[in-house]
Amino acid sequence: MDSFFSMPKYETYRNSNIQWVGEIPTKWGLEKAKWLFFKAERKPLVDDEIVTCFRDGQVTLRKNRRIEGFTNALKEHGYQRICKGDLVIHAMDAFAGAIGVSDSDGKSTPVYAACIPRKKGVVNSYYYAYYIRDLALSGFIESLAKGIRERSTDFRFNDFADLLLPLPSYEEQTLIARFLDKKTAQIDNVITIKEQEINLLKERKQIIIQKAVTQGLDPNVQLKNSGVDWIGKIPAHWVVVKLKTLIAALESGVSVNASESEAANDGEVGVLKTSAVYKYCFDATQNKKVFPVETKRVSCPVKAGSIIISRMNAPDLVGASGYVEEDKPNLFLPDRLWQARFKSENKNVAKFISKSLITKGFRGVIESVATGSSPSMKNISKGDLLNIYVALPPETEFELIIKALEKQEKSINEAISIQVQLIEKLKEYKTTLINSAVTGKIKITPEMAEQ
Repeated sequence: MDSFFSMPKYETYRNSNIQWVGEIPTKWGLEKAKWLFFKAERKPLVDDEIVTCFRDGQVTLRKNRRIEGFTNALKEHGYQRICKGDLVIHAMDAFAGAIGVSDSDGKSTPVYAACIPRKKGVVNSYYYAYYIRDLALSGFIESLAKGIRERSTDFRFNDFADLLLPLPSYEEQTLIARFLDKKTAQIDNVITIKEQEINLLKERKQIIIQKAVTQGLDPNVQLKNSGVDWIGKIPAHWVVVKLKTLIAALESGVSVNASESEAANDGEVGVLKTSAVYKYCFDATQNKKVFPVETKRVSCPVKAGSIIISRMNAPDLVGASGYVEEDKPNLFLPDRLWQARFKSENKNVAKFISKSLITKGFRGVIESVATGSSPSMKNISKGDLLNIYVALPPETEFELIIKALEKQEKSINEAISIQVQLIEKLKEYKTTLINSAVTGKIKITPEMAEQ
């Protein structure tokens, strides 16, 4: 990554006296957005398809990205035409970065503002897309919206129109946009590679766990057919059993009123979120503080040596689970989570089974038996869960397998953590680079735009 210290700067700067603009190169102008852009008012064509403005700044036909997860209007009241090259601002999502230049012709809801430069050769929409997104991601648009109307983050064209914006020369705007297109694409490519490396590490961890909980640690052990598809072959001295032979009880809590934004502090009562097991391990910080009037209604405190299991969730998360290392007497279960309590006092039994429950093989069984009236929400019954088979070694092998797995998982998790930190640094660098370029903190030369 290039050092900002080595990048050229403008000779002189001046104070814009505008809070959100700050210092700008002396030769740059200032102009209200309404004198740079006007809002287009076009009726859609019969064959126009839906254009969507995504939070990552891409504005494209919806079909180019995804079609699920959207609510389609029965009647397209007020729909407008979007043209390739329009600067599009999503009034409701602008605060989160839904601002960009459309790469397609199509139509959109009236909540979008299609902005067109007033003068060709004066305003480059791509430069201003970078600039306004930078304002959004810095939190400025959200703070502006809160000042305009309570409990609303809408950023409509009139709000945009009144903003004073920097006005570099058209040539500078174009250089900045070209430079950022190249640099951000390079950074995104490196991030994608890092994400692929993370996925490979996760797959490797899955393979290690699957092998350990079905075949143990000895590569030369004699194997036999388990008779269970997801398990495959197991050591000759192992057995397969249904979960109900190991689990003493599947406990669940109740639905209570709790804060959506605050977690329970020490001494306060909290109820787990379903996200407590989203990463296929138990995360006690994922909880909600229970309102005082509801504390007497909570039931089923979180106990050490148990496994928390999601009984109702999205298809890829129903059955997600995690092992509880220590008691959490102030945390309780909601009605969407189970707590599996084991018959054996040997904690390694629960630890071993917790590894089995997060394997791809076991997850595949969960997905096959989960039911639900909605494609986005599935349930698994107690009976179906308890009747799933798992492989079981003799008690003398539990501790050896657990220790070996924990050592290997720790090594892989550390490698994943390093990649995650690198991705965060790349994202921070990208954000800083965009801000530095669009505000004139660095001067973009033709050579830089071509590199």
